Amino acid sequence: MPENEFFNGRGPSPQSKRGLWLFGTMALAVAAAWFVYSLFRIDVGTGQLAVLIHKTGSEIQNDNEIAPGPEFKGVQREVLKEGRYFRDPYNWDWDIVDQKVIPNGRLGIRISLTGEDLPYGEFLARMEDGEANTKGIVPDVLRPGRYAINPHLYKVEEHDPITIPAGFKGVVTNLAGPFPEDPNQLLVEEGERGVQKQTRDPGTAYVNPYVTRISLVDCRSQRFNLAENKNMGFPSKDGFWVSLDAIIEFRVNPERAAEVFVIYNEDENGDQIDEEIIRKIILPNARSFCRLEGSNSLGREFIQGRTEFQENFQTAMREKCEPLGIEIIQALVTRIIPPEKIAKPVRDREIAKQQERKYQQQIVQQKQEEILATKRELVHQREALVTIEKSIVKVVTEAKREQEVALTKANEGLEVARHNRDAAADQATAVLERATAEADVIRFENEADASGWRHAVESFGGNGNQFAQYVLFQKMAAAYRRIMVNTADSPIMKVFESFTDSAESRKTPLDPPSTAVTSASNSTTSDER
Repeated sequence: MPENEFFNGRGPSPQSKRGLWLFGTMALAVAAAWFVYSLFRIDVGTGQLAVLIHKTGSEIQNDNEIAPGPEFKGVQREVLKEGRYFRDPYNWDWDIVDQKVIPNGRLGIRISLTGEDLPYGEFLARMEDGEANTKGIVPDVLRPGRYAINPHLYKVEEHDPITIPAGFKGVVTNLAGPFPEDPNQLLVEEGERGVQKQTRDPGTAYVNPYVTRISLVDCRSQRFNLAENKNMGFPSKDGFWVSLDAIIEFRVNPERAAEVFVIYNEDENGDQIDEEIIRKIILPNARSFCRLEGSNSLGREFIQGRTEFQENFQTAMREKCEPLGIEIIQALVTRIIPPEKIAKPVRDREIAKQQERKYQQQIVQQKQEEILATKRELVHQREALVTIEKSIVKVVTEAKREQEVALTKANEGLEVARHNRDAAADQATAVLERATAEADVIRFENEADASGWRHAVESFGGNGNQFAQYVLFQKMAAAYRRIMVNTADSPIMKVFESFTDSAESRKTPLDPPSTAVTSASNSTTSDER
C-alpha cells in the first residue's frame, strides 16, 4: 500500500483491507490453535502416570468407588503412562502422580480398594484376568521395580522379604485357603490352610505376609550344658548323693523341622523353639536316665571310672530323642562329683596306684634311657672309628701320593744325574785327552829343550855350571850395558863369585874368559837397560 493513501483523503484501498483481514484471521487461528494445544495437551513425564477423570457422562451408583467404563462419570480404571496425550478439558480432567517404585530388598503388597465386599472370613481379593474384582488383599507380590498402578484402585504396602539363613529351615504356614479335611493332623496338605509339610531351603523368599508366614527353625548343631543353672544329681545305690555335668550336642532333624516346630512352638513370635526343645526333650530324658541308671551303681564306681556310664548315657539319649525329631550328635559326661566321704579314700587309693604306675613307668623309662645311652655311645664310638679310619685312609693316601711324587722326583733326579754323569765322564775324557795332549806337547817341548841343553852342555864338556854361567852371562849381557860398583866385594859382585870360582876350578879350554868390570871405589853405581 502506498504511503500516501492515508493522506490523500480517500482511505485504504480494497486490496489493503483484504490483506489486513487475512493477516488477522491467520493470527487468530494460530492463537486459537496454541490455546487448544495448551489446554488439550497431557504431558506424562518419566516415572509418572495420569489418572483420567471423566466429567461428563452417566452417573455411577452409590456403591461404586470408580467409573465402570469411559461412558460414566468419575475416576477411570485406565491410566496414561509416559508420553504426550490430548483430551478435551471440557469432558475430561486428569491428575498426574508418580508411579509406585518398590526399592531393592523390599516387596510390594496390593490392597484392592474397589469391587464387591468379601464374605465373612475371607480377606484375599478375587482375581480375574490379573485384576481384582473384589475388595481385599491381592495374593501376588510386587518384586523390586516401578509399576504404573492407579492409586484409586490399589493401595500398595512395602514389606521385607523373608531371608532364610544357612543352616535354617523355613516352615511355611498358609494363612489363607481352604481348611484341611482332617483337622486333627499336625501338618496339612499343600494348598490347605495350616502348617505345610514341605519346608523352604535357605534363601530369600518373596511371599505375601498376609497369605504365607515363614517361621525359621535352626537346624544347626547346638550345645547344652546339663548342669548350667540347674542342680543335676541323683542318689547312688548305696545312698550317697552324686552330682554330674554333661554337654549334649543336638540339632533339629531338617526333614522333620515342620513337625518339631508345630509340636514344641509356644513362643509368641512363632520362631524360637530351642528353649522348648531343651526344656521338653533334652533335660527330662537326661534327668530320667541319670537317676535310673545312677541308682543302680555304687558311689565309688563313679570315682573309679565312667566309661560305661558315658556310653550308656549317649546311647539312651539318641534312642529317646530321635523319634521326636531331635538328633543327638554327642552326649558327653564332663564331670561327676561323688560324695566326699567316699571320694577321699578312693581318690587316695587311685593316687597311690597312679604313683605306683608312675614309678614303674620311670623305671622302664630309665632302663630305656640306659639302653638308649648305650646305643648312643656305640654310635659315637662307631662314628669315632669311622672318623679315625677316614683320617688313616687320608694320611695313607697322602703318604702314598707324596711317595709317588718323591719317587717321581727321585727318578727324574736319577735320570738327570745319569745324564750329568755321562756328560761329566765325557768332559773328563775330553779334559784328560786335552791334558794328555798338552802334557805331550810340553813333554815334547821339554824333551826338545832338554835335547838342546844336553847338546849345549856337551859343548861345555858336560859341565852344567859353565853352561849355566854362559846362559847367565848371555842373558845379562843383553840387559846391562854398564855396571859400576864401589868395590870388588860389593853384594852384586858376589853373585858372580860362585860362577867365577867354579869356572876357574873347572876351567876347560872351551870356556871363554871371564870378564869382571870394576871401577874406582867410592864411586856412584848406576845401571842402564
